[in-house]
Amino acid sequence: MTDPTPANAARRPPRKPTAFRLDDERVRFDADDLGEPLSDEARIVPARESTDEAPPPAPEPGRGIRFGRWLAAGLGGLMLLAAGLAVDGFVRDLFARTDWLGWTGLALAGLALAGLLGLAAREAAGLARLRRIDHLRAALAAAAEADDAKAARAALADLLVLYGERAETAHGRAALAAHLREVIDGRDLVVLAERELLAPLDVTARRLVADSAKRVSLVTAVSPRALIDLIVVLAENLRLIRRLSALYGGRPGTLGFLRLARHVAAHLAVTGGMAAGDSLVSQVLGHGLAARLSARLGEGVVNGLLTARIGIAAADVCRPAPYIGGRGPRIADFMTDLVKTLPDEGKETGRR
Repeated sequence: MTDPTPANAARRPPRKPTAFRLDDERVRFDADDLGEPLSDEARIVPARESTDEAPPPAPEPGRGIRFGRWLAAGLGGLMLLAAGLAVDGFVRDLFARTDWLGWTGLALAGLALAGLLGLAAREAAGLARLRRIDHLRAALAAAAEADDAKAARAALADLLVLYGERAETAHGRAALAAHLREVIDGRDLVVLAERELLAPLDVTARRLVADSAKRVSLVTAVSPRALIDLIVVLAENLRLIRRLSALYGGRPGTLGFLRLARHVAAHLAVTGGMAAGDSLVSQVLGHGLAARLSARLGEGVVNGLLTARIGIAAADVCRPAPYIGGRGPRIADFMTDLVKTLPDEGKETGRR
């Protein structure tokens, strides 16, 4: 296009549109220093790259100094020092009395130290297993979402190692290993692992959740005290979380179990709203039916549903792979079993 100066534009009338070839002598480029353009010439001005720089990313907020961890580390260290000094003083007193008492006390102190180190090693191993399962679940979810066969094979190889010593997974491990190189899609590999390796464990997990929900429903329906209901529900839910973790390969220690329970509570907080639409009708109908039979039976059904929901959340957290090929258990899946556990005496009372 023509790029006349303001003075030339005032003296020369506008030019009519004209077609030019790029190899025409009358075509000039802006970079060429050819003087003022003529009336029968065209000037091509190449687009210049923008010099505007992208704004720098906003800095991430710093976590700051964690004074709480400092406090916990300091108090823990002081307690260990106090315990060590107390044991040292006690053993010295035993030696002051007689040698055999001193050696006995020293042997017992060594035994206690060995036990403490063993507990620490077991807790560390339990935490490592939980982190490994979390990593596996995230890796398989990412591989299925991106359909990355290479990443899926790497994660599934780790999954096979995780269940390498489990006799009930021998058939699934053999089937998965046989088809691992034949499937080329990452998502299909994850689905294959779900069907061949995790499906038997999922069946056992549903049975564990159903059994715990039925026990809670039955015990709280016939127990005379609310305190007993609370103790039974708490103990059964904690036992269910630990059993599900052991089923899927977690086997947490005390610290690992506390971490796992926190993850289950966080999972319940995140998925509670989404799960409400799936099970609200079943809960309301089931509670209404049981309430017509007996108020205690209604409380038993509600407590059983609560245990089932916690079990579902625990299975999602403990399972080393997300649900890709199928859906996980729902509250409605356990409703029929809970109603079947209602005592016949309560049903007869409701009929009368």
